[in-house]
Amino acid sequence: MLARARRRIRRLQPHEAHRAASVGALIIDIRCSADRDRDGVIPGSVHVPRTVLEWRLTPGSPWRSPYAPDLDREVVVVCDHGYASSLAAASLVDLGFSRAGEVAGGFEAWRHAGLPTMTAIRHDLAAGELVGMRAPEW
Repeated sequence: MLARARRRIRRLQPHEAHRAASVGALIIDIRCSADRDRDGVIPGSVHVPRTVLEWRLTPGSPWRSPYAPDLDREVVVVCDHGYASSLAAASLVDLGFSRAGEVAGGFEAWRHAGLPTMTAIRHDLAAGELVGMRAPEW
């Protein structure tokens, strides 16, 4: 399943993903909050946990994030080590995102490449607020 998913997406090395983000690609971080709190985040990334990814990005979904990209925008998914992100990016292709890819090696590879990271901004959810609906972190 992983090999099939990877044939359908673009796998970017960390420096390639960083360059893509600098020219308009949106990095979508699917890691859980505990991992983000422990390891940090990529500046400008949007947090959409894997468990709600399709709900938050599906066009027309009543649960779509206001920060969800258009279907033609390049999106680069990042997870911890680059496995879940492959499957998630392939799922985005199924939703109509023609330019979906992932960071090969995940956040771990990004950090080891010396690329920018920052401490996650920790906010408790307000009453009625849904996970995966927040603005990019800067």
